[in-house]
Amino acid sequence: MFDAGNGDFDIQKHHINHRGDFVITAGLSNNGVLGQSDIKAKVFESHTITIDMFGCAFYRSFAYKMVTHARVFSLKPKFEINHKIGLFLSTLFFGYPKKFGYENMCSWAKIKNDKVILPLKPSTLNATTPTLEDIDFNFMENFIAELEQHRLAELEQHRLAELDAYLQATGLKNTTLTSDEENALKQFSETLGSLKWQSFNLKNLFGKSTRGKRLKSADRILGDLPFVTAGENQEGVSAFIGNQVEIFPKNTITIDMFGSAKYRNYPYGADDHIAVVHTQDLEKNAVLFITSAIHKVTHAGQFDYSRNFYAKDADEINILLPTTKHGNLDFNFMHLCINALQKQIIKGVVEYNDAKINATKQVLEKEKKR
Repeated sequence: MFDAGNGDFDIQKHHINHRGDFVITAGLSNNGVLGQSDIKAKVFESHTITIDMFGCAFYRSFAYKMVTHARVFSLKPKFEINHKIGLFLSTLFFGYPKKFGYENMCSWAKIKNDKVILPLKPSTLNATTPTLEDIDFNFMENFIAELEQHRLAELEQHRLAELDAYLQATGLKNTTLTSDEENALKQFSETLGSLKWQSFNLKNLFGKSTRGKRLKSADRILGDLPFVTAGENQEGVSAFIGNQVEIFPKNTITIDMFGSAKYRNYPYGADDHIAVVHTQDLEKNAVLFITSAIHKVTHAGQFDYSRNFYAKDADEINILLPTTKHGNLDFNFMHLCINALQKQIIKGVVEYNDAKINATKQVLEKEKKR
C-alpha cells in the first residue's frame, strides 16, 4: 500500500529560519512540525503520512522535509488520495505509540509487513484476496466529512454554552451595551469629564479591616471551605479545608501580603497574611469596582517579602472613587461601569470562539481543494 522514504540531511533547530518547507520531527507537539527551513534537503510530497520513532502518525497535506535524528519516515500511498482519505489512513497507525518508544523505536522495517483493516466496497465484501480496487474510499471520505461536521457542531454548542454560563454568572441578559453603560464607559475614559472623584479612607468607609489566622499545611483537614493565602495561583485559594476557623462572608475583599486585592463572592477562611475589607453590605458591582481601586493603590510594587501588607495597612489606605454632585459615592456609576466591562469581556470571548469556528471552517474548505 505504501512506499517508504527517509530524509537525507539531519536538519537541526538552528536550521529553522521560518523560510522554505516545513520540517517534520518526532513527537506530538505541533503535530511534529519543528518549523520551516530553506536548508537544502530532500522534499517529500504532500498527501503522504509521516511516522516517527515513537509510532506517532500524521497525515501531511503539504510538502515537507524531515530530520534524520528522530527517525521519522514518510509513507507515500500507491494510490491517489485526498485529505479526507489521508486522515482516515493515518488512524490505522494510532496503536503504534503503545508499542514503540525509546527502547523499541518504530521503523519501516518493523511495520512494513503489518496488516491493516480497511473498509471494502459492498460488492467485494466476500473477496478472499481484496485488491486496492476493492477498498471503499468513498466510505473513508464520508466518514471523515461526518466527523468534521460533528466537530463544527461541537464548537458551536460550546460557544452557546459558554455564552450562557457567563451571562448567568454575571446576571446579564445579553452583551449589548445600554446607552447608560456606554455613557459610563465614556465618562470613565475621559481624563477631564463630568465625573467627579474623591479620596476615601478604607477604614472610614468599611470599618477596621481584619485578618485570618495561620493554619499550617500539615494541620489542614480536607473539606469544602476555600482557604485563602497569599499568591496569584488559583486566585490565592491554596486548599479546601474542614477545620474550625473564622469564616469570612462573601462579597468581601481580600488583600494579601504582596498587596494584591481580590473580590470574594463566596464564604472563605484566610491565613494571617490576608487582610479582609468588610464590604459585604454593598452591591456586588460596587465591590468589584472598589476592589480594582484598592488593587491599583496597594499592588504598585511597595509590598513584597521584605515588606508585607497587613490589615493595619489597609486601614491607612486611601482610594479614589466616583461621587455624585452631592459628594456621595456614585454607586450607580460603579454598577453601570462594571456591567459594561463584563459585557465587553463576554463579547470578546464570544468573538474569539466565532473566529475559532470560522478558522476551522476555512481550514476544512482549504483542505477540500487540495
